[in-house]
Amino acid sequence: MSTIELLGSTLGLSYLAGMRLYATVLAIGLGVRYNLLHLPQQMGGLEILAHPAVLIAAGVACVAEFISDKIPWFDSIWDAVHTFIRPIGAGLLGAAALANSMDPAARTVLAILCGGVALTSHSTKAATRAVVNTSPEPFSNIGLSLLGDVAVPAGIWVALSHPILMFVIVVIGLVAAALLARWIVRKLRSVFARIGLTQRASTA
Repeated sequence: MSTIELLGSTLGLSYLAGMRLYATVLAIGLGVRYNLLHLPQQMGGLEILAHPAVLIAAGVACVAEFISDKIPWFDSIWDAVHTFIRPIGAGLLGAAALANSMDPAARTVLAILCGGVALTSHSTKAATRAVVNTSPEPFSNIGLSLLGDVAVPAGIWVALSHPILMFVIVVIGLVAAALLARWIVRKLRSVFARIGLTQRASTA
């Protein structure tokens, strides 16, 4: 497995973890346990995710996240709480994946990159959902949430089977996040301003 392929797989899994950490861990663990996924030799460290204790913990957290992500505004609270959890989890995921194939220094650098990628995907997802939450109908929110649920197993398959393609997808996602950052910030400011006006009107 070449360096670019290794980066594609690890950064791709981290990008997914930034949106759905627990679902990513659970899907990889179940895939490995039931031989649905075949990990590259360099990423053999991810076999630890198939341990029953990890599967149970990830399963419980995944159910909680699945439900929370379908409730408007509560999903934003959940995202806020996970602003640090998801990047840290993604960094640990990357470090664990390469525990047997990289020296500690290189593994640490890659773990930091994984955390940064996860933070970017998490921030984009959280900001998008906060903007969508201003819509009075719940269908767009639930639709985006279900799309995120489907993206995890599909993304894992792409990351492990077509790592170069996943590397391109991650790069496009990072560039898009950078280009949309100013628009997202403006939208969030208008959302918070609208909430503040609503609260002041209700207390007047």
